[in-house]
Amino acid sequence: MLNLPIYLDNNATTKLDERVFEAMVPYFTEHYGNAASRSHFFGWEAEEAVDYAREQVAQLVGAEPKEIVFTSGATEADNLGLKGIFEMYATKGNHIITVVTEHKAVLDTCAHIEKLGGEITYLNVDKEGLIDIESLHKAIKPSTILIAVMYANNEIGVIQSIREIGAIARKNGILFFTDATQAAGKIPINVNNDNIDLMAFSAHKMHGPKGTGALYVRRRNPRVRLMAQMDGGGHEKNMRSGTLNVPGIVGFGKACELRRIEMGKDTIQIKKLRDKLESELLKLEHVYINGSAKSRLPNTCNLSFKYIDSESLMQEFNKDIAVSSGSACTSATLEPSYVLKAIGLNNDLVRASIRFGLSRFTTEDEIDYAIDHIRKAVLKVREASLFGK
Repeated sequence: MLNLPIYLDNNATTKLDERVFEAMVPYFTEHYGNAASRSHFFGWEAEEAVDYAREQVAQLVGAEPKEIVFTSGATEADNLGLKGIFEMYATKGNHIITVVTEHKAVLDTCAHIEKLGGEITYLNVDKEGLIDIESLHKAIKPSTILIAVMYANNEIGVIQSIREIGAIARKNGILFFTDATQAAGKIPINVNNDNIDLMAFSAHKMHGPKGTGALYVRRRNPRVRLMAQMDGGGHEKNMRSGTLNVPGIVGFGKACELRRIEMGKDTIQIKKLRDKLESELLKLEHVYINGSAKSRLPNTCNLSFKYIDSESLMQEFNKDIAVSSGSACTSATLEPSYVLKAIGLNNDLVRASIRFGLSRFTTEDEIDYAIDHIRKAVLKVREASLFGK
C-alpha cells in the first residue's frame, strides 16, 4: 500500500533507520553517563560506547578510530577543519583553494577567513559541475596551505575527481580537505586511497540522527594538526571541547556500520529507481538534467522544467511529494541557486529546477506515483503559463 506523502528530499536529510534508533535508546534511559566521567561505571560505559562508535565510523571511510573527531554535524566539522588549518599553519602560508559550488558551510567559512587576512582562490566549474584540473595546478602558490574540494555536490550530486585532486595536493605538500557530507554512506570512500587529509561528514545524511557529525583528521603521512575552535575541557584530543552527545554518536556509529554492510546492495536499487524517475520525466518536452549525468551520486537527480517556475510547480504536488528547489541550507533565500548559475544556467532555468533525492526507503510504487503526478503538474502549469502557450 502506498503511503502519502512521499519523501524525495533525501539530500536535505534522511529518515532515521529503526535499527539506529534501537541502538540509541538505551543511552537516553539506562546508560546515561558522561563519557568524560572516568571515575565510575556510568562514565566508563558511555566512553566504551563512544569508542565502539568511533571504530564503526572509521571503518566506513577507511580511517583509524583515533582519526575521527566527533562534532555536532558537518557544518561544525567544516568550520573546525578550515579555520583550524588556517590558524595552525599561518606561519607557512595563508592561501586556500576551493570551488565556487562548495556548500555554504565551506564558502561562508572561507569568507570569514578572508576577513582574517586569508587569501582564497575560488575555482570555477564546467557545465557538468566539475573543476578543471589544469586550473587547480595554476592556482597553487608557495603560500597555499589547503585545497578544499567537495566530494559530491548537495544540489546536483556531481562527484569530483577526489583521488586525483588529493594526489596533486600531496605532490605539492599541501593539505587536502573535502566535505563528504553527501557522499559518505552513498558511495565507497577510503581516505587513504583518495589522498584525503581532512574530511567532514554527518550522520543525518545516512539514516542516522541529526546533530552528530565528524571530522576525519589524518594522523600520519602527513600528521595533520589543528587549532581548536571550541575551548573547554579538552575533549576529542583537545580538538573539540564539549560533552559528547553519546546517544547521537552511538546512532552515528550504527548508521555507518549499516551503510558499510548494505551500501552496495542498496545503491543498485536506488540508482535503478532514480534512473526510472529521470528517464520518464525527460520524456516531457524541455526537461534537462543539470550537471553531469555520469559522474554523480546514484540517488540524486536535478532537473530543469523549462517555461515553469519550480515553486509554482511544487505547489501542485507538494502535499503528496516532498522535493526541493535547491539546498536545504539556502532554501530560505530568494536568490537563484549559485550552484546552477555556476554551471552556466540562466536565471529562468535555475528557477525552473527541482532536486530529487532518493534513499534506501524509496519504493517503486512511490516513484511511479511521483512520475504520474509530476507529469500532470508540469502539463497543467505550462498550459496556464503564457510561456507555454
